[in-house]
Amino acid sequence: MKTVIVVQARMTSTRLPGKVLLPLGGEPMLTRLVQRLRRVRLADAIVIATTTNASDDAIVALCERLGVAHHRGSEHDVLSRYAEAAALQQADTVVRVTSDCPLIDPALIDQVIEDFAQGGCDYVSNMMPPTWPYGMAVEVFSVQALQEAHAQASQDSEREHVTPFIYWNAQRYRLRNVACSQNLSHYRWTVDMPEDYELVSLLFEALYQTHPQFRLEDLLAEMNRHPEWMRINQHIQQKQA
Repeated sequence: MKTVIVVQARMTSTRLPGKVLLPLGGEPMLTRLVQRLRRVRLADAIVIATTTNASDDAIVALCERLGVAHHRGSEHDVLSRYAEAAALQQADTVVRVTSDCPLIDPALIDQVIEDFAQGGCDYVSNMMPPTWPYGMAVEVFSVQALQEAHAQASQDSEREHVTPFIYWNAQRYRLRNVACSQNLSHYRWTVDMPEDYELVSLLFEALYQTHPQFRLEDLLAEMNRHPEWMRINQHIQQKQA
């Protein structure tokens, strides 16, 4: 059984274009994410699912420099891009992480993979409902569910956001959520707007030099030391599928 992390990444993000290659501690944000994903114990491979747009040649070049697999597909039909990438990697289990989450905790990803591996479900998320900080979202699902979604999903929202066909069909797929012991969803560490990038940069710079393998609890401690940082991006509304 092969577990593959598939990361969607493109340069034409509507709200913060080029964000995946913005610098974070002197390296592109996507590099920092790959470094963290390589610490996931229960994953066998990582593949970056980017587009055929010429603007994404830079993402491909970075993948080649990092020695990480990539696949190029449709810009807007992200579901097809995911399904193709998973098939090329011969995945049995797919882990979905987005490229705007460079602070994601590898141990949390392992926790969600482990929950899925216990069996009895087709899809496991840690954000249904959200209790973890935004920027810590993980979805794990069977490649069979992904291929069925690819074959049958017809709504634009289902194809743009990859997994709605699965979790909107709860009568068909067995769903499970991994909840946090306390509600931390008021924290926002995803990068969608310039203010998000400002906060994530502050957190990264504060922690990386002394603790490059920082965890969720380290991020929380840093936020507690700087409560004023909450004001940087707390006004931004999370985009919904």
